[in-house]
Parts: sequence; C-alpha cells; structure tokens
Amino acid sequence: MNLKIAVLPGDGIGPEISRQGVDVMTAVCEKFGHNVEYRYAICGADAIDKVGDPFPEETFDTCLWADAVLFSAVGDPKFDNNPNAKVRPEQGLLAMRKKLGLFANIRPVETFKCLIHKSPLRPELVEGADFICIRELTGGMYFGEKYEDNDKAYDTNAYTRPEIERILRVAYSYARRRRKHLTVVDKANVLASSRLWRKIAQEIAPEYPDVETDYMYVDNAAMRMIQEPRFFDVMVTENTFGDILTDEGSVISGSMGLLPSASTGEKTPVFEPIHGSWPQAKGLNIANPLAQVLSVAMLFEYFNLTEEGALIRKAVNASLDANVRTPEIQVEGGERYGTDAVGAWIVDYIKKA
Repeated sequence: MNLKIAVLPGDGIGPEISRQGVDVMTAVCEKFGHNVEYRYAICGADAIDKVGDPFPEETFDTCLWADAVLFSAVGDPKFDNNPNAKVRPEQGLLAMRKKLGLFANIRPVETFKCLIHKSPLRPELVEGADFICIRELTGGMYFGEKYEDNDKAYDTNAYTRPEIERILRVAYSYARRRRKHLTVVDKANVLASSRLWRKIAQEIAPEYPDVETDYMYVDNAAMRMIQEPRFFDVMVTENTFGDILTDEGSVISGSMGLLPSASTGEKTPVFEPIHGSWPQAKGLNIANPLAQVLSVAMLFEYFNLTEEGALIRKAVNASLDANVRTPEIQVEGGERYGTDAVGAWIVDYIKKA
C-alpha cells in the first residue's frame, strides 16, 4: 500500500513525540512492504511565530494532499497567559477540524494490566475497563454564534438534524463492531439542543436492533464513569460534553500519555494523542510517546491494516511489561528511560518481530 502522511509536530513536546510516531510508522511500513511518503507542516504557536496563522493555508493544502494526518499537540503559555491575544494556537486546531470536516472524534479508553496501580480509581473498578467516547467535533458552543463585552457574553449551542444523525451513525457503527451497547449522553431535561439529540437518537435506534441503546444525562454519565467504568462500551455526545467527558475518561488508565485518538469526517482523517503540548517538558526528553505511537496503530487500523496495528499494540504492551517506560509511569526503582529510548525500543521490537 502507498501511504501519504502529513506530519504536524506542533508545539511543546510535539516534535519529540512526533519523531517516535514517524519512526514507528516507518518501521511498520518497511516490515509489511508499504511505501510511505511524509510531508511536514507547521501549526499552533510555532505557525503563529513563523507566519502569524495557527493553521496556515499551506498546512491545510498538505493535509488535503495526505491520506492521513499524524498530529501531535499545540499550545504555549505565552498565549495562555495573555487574555488579550487575538490569535491563539488552539484556534489552529479548531480551524483544522472545521476545514477538514472532522465531525467525529474517537477516543478509546482502556486500561493496561501492568499499570492498574497508576489509576486514581481502585483496581477492582478499573481493571478491564474498555470503552470508546465518540464526540461530535464541529458543532455546538465551540462553533456557534458568540458575543462578548464587559457585562455580557454568550455562546450558542446550536445543532442541526444532519449533524446529529451522522455522528449517531458513526457511534452505532462502532458499537456494532464491539459489544453492541451504545450510551447516548445529553442533558435533555434542561437543554433544547439535547432534546433534539435524544429525539433523533430514539428515531434512529430501531434501525440498529442488534445494539442496546440507553440514554444518560451528562452529570450522571460523569459519575458513572468513575463509579462503574466497565458499564460503558460506546458513548456518544455533543461537543462540549464530549470535551469534558473524554478528559475525565483519560485519567482512568493512569496517564494521559497512554491514550490515542482519531478525528474523522469529510476529508483527511487526523490521528493524535489526547494530551496537550506540556511546554514545561519541552526538550527534556521525558514525555511519554506511547499515545502518539498508539495513534499510529489507529491510523493503520483505519485503513484496515489490522496486522500492522496489532503489531504496534503488541510492541507497546511489551515495552510496558519490560519496564521500558518514561518517568511518570515507571515502577519505583526502575531504570529511567527517555522519550527517544522508549521509541527506539519499540522500533527495535517491531523490526525483530
């Protein structure tokens, strides 16, 4: 297979973990006989510094050229700490989602047996937890009409039937491939937009009789995720609720550095770790590259290259079992491995497999 990959390292630890993802992808392609071509592009604070735009047109063109985007992270404190900044790195992320039509964000939440002790929840609660959060990504308050002055501000949480229907069908397709259980999360007792979500979900559900569908208010879902994470199989919700719930779910595994994600839709899909740019760790060679590496696994699986994805997952699990880990997940007294060393170990494992 011939693959064209746009690589967007971004800010902070992005370039460091991006290198590991590219190296792993290259090793897998060499092993399975695929041809891969990379094109690099700027985004986020790096792009603002260079051209004044967090998602310049040239970067968009590179994404359109590609079969998939391997993205890392954006964000920089110099913008976070300046409330008057008109241009921010995160605007580049929103622009990428909007211009590529990335309406479905897929975030797996799973635990690793050897890291159960790292979870803030009791082992008996999280062991075996394995679910997917599917978040609508291009509608709702983040993209609705806005207003702000010194005394008044609002964000409009608007959704249309086509927007809701398409994300629900994505969720049902994932549920059918898994344990056939879908939870629709809303706030239909208070919000009109949520009532439309629930109405449409109830209309669509009979088309998927093999999938058990239940409905849950977002506050209840947030509690249930902590009390009984094994309850969930596939969860689908709107943009703002999804942003909060996916971050909550990410801590279940014990480290945000372990979980990948995919954003799919109308044009080129994007694969990225769920963590941020962690600018305080930039250049220190301590960032966990596993979420970026597992994003590469999701990329291969998107193209139905399941053996390739499975080998990456096997290599990641082997590195954890061998205690080849960055500091935040290393066992007490274990050898200290940097970002580069973890990535190199996984590449070596793939080459020898």
